[in-house]
Amino acid sequence: MTITQLKYVLAVAEYKNFTKASEKVFVTQPTLSMQVQKLEEELNVKIFDRTKKPIKLTPVGEKIIEQAKNIVNESVRIQDIVDQQKGFVGGEFKLGIIPTVMPTLLPMFLNNFVKKYPKINLKIEELHTDVIVDKLIDGHLDAGIAATPLGNEKIIEKPIYYEPFMAYIPESHRLFNQKEIVVDDLDVDEVLLLEDGHCFKDNILNLCKSVQNHPDQKRFYLESGSFETLIKLSDEGLGMTLLPYLHTLDLKDEKQKYVKFFKKPYPSREISLVHHKNELKSHIIKALQESINSIVRAAIQFQDIEIISPLNQFKQK
Repeated sequence: MTITQLKYVLAVAEYKNFTKASEKVFVTQPTLSMQVQKLEEELNVKIFDRTKKPIKLTPVGEKIIEQAKNIVNESVRIQDIVDQQKGFVGGEFKLGIIPTVMPTLLPMFLNNFVKKYPKINLKIEELHTDVIVDKLIDGHLDAGIAATPLGNEKIIEKPIYYEPFMAYIPESHRLFNQKEIVVDDLDVDEVLLLEDGHCFKDNILNLCKSVQNHPDQKRFYLESGSFETLIKLSDEGLGMTLLPYLHTLDLKDEKQKYVKFFKKPYPSREISLVHHKNELKSHIIKALQESINSIVRAAIQFQDIEIISPLNQFKQK
C-alpha cells in the first residue's frame, strides 16, 4: 500500500469515473486502474462497485476512503513540519473567498502578501460559503475567507475583522433625512437584496427578522448578484439597500451622501479566515492571517458592534 495508491482511490471516489480521476491526478487511465486494482488485491476487498454507472463505493470502500483521507492528510503534515522547521513559507495554497468580500478585501492585502511571500503559489477562487465549506472538508481548498460563524465542527474559524452594515438610501426614500438608522426603521419590502447563495443576504434577513415580508404587496420583487446593480436601482428610486462598510469606501464622493450609519452598536458581520481542523499548511495560514490583520484592521476600527450571523446568532463585541 502506498500514498500514491490512496490518492488514486480518493480521486476515483470523488469523480466516480476512472478516466476523469486519471486526468485530475495526471496519470494515464490504465496506470490509475492498475494501481487501484493492486490495492484491492492487496486488501482482498472491492473498494468500488464497477457495475454501477457512475461508479459507487462498496460499504467497505466507504470506510477505506475515510481512512485514506486521514492518511493522505497526515502525509502532507510531515512536509508541513519540515517546512516550518526550515522556516520555509511557500508552495501551492488554495484560497476561497466569498463574493461580497473578494472585490474589497483582495486589493487591500494581495500585493503586499505576494511581495512578502514570493514562494507561495496562491490560487484564489471566488466561491459561495457552502462551496468553500465543502471544498475545505474534501481537501480541495487550504483555507477560505467567509462570514462566520459557520457552525461546522470540522472547520476552525479565525476572525480577522468585523464589518458594519451601511444603509444606502436615495433622496426619494422616507429615511433619507435621518442622520442615523435604527433596525426598527427597516422594512424588508423596501430593501433590495442580493440573490440566494450570498450569505450577506442571510445576514440582512436576520437583521430584519422581526419584520414580516409580504412579497405579494410589492410592486416588484428583485434580487441581484452584485452590489453595483443594487446601488443603481436605489439611485433610480426603487428602494434602499444595505452594503458592507468596505464597499462604501469605493463609492464616488457624490454618492457618499446616500450612505448612512446605523445607531450604535453597529450591526456588523464577522469575517474570518476558515480552514479544516487538521490545520495543514498552518504556517501559511498564519502568514495570511497576519497580513490581512495588519492592513484591514487599520481601515475598520469599529468596536461598538453587534455581530449578525448568517446562522441567526447574535453576539456582542
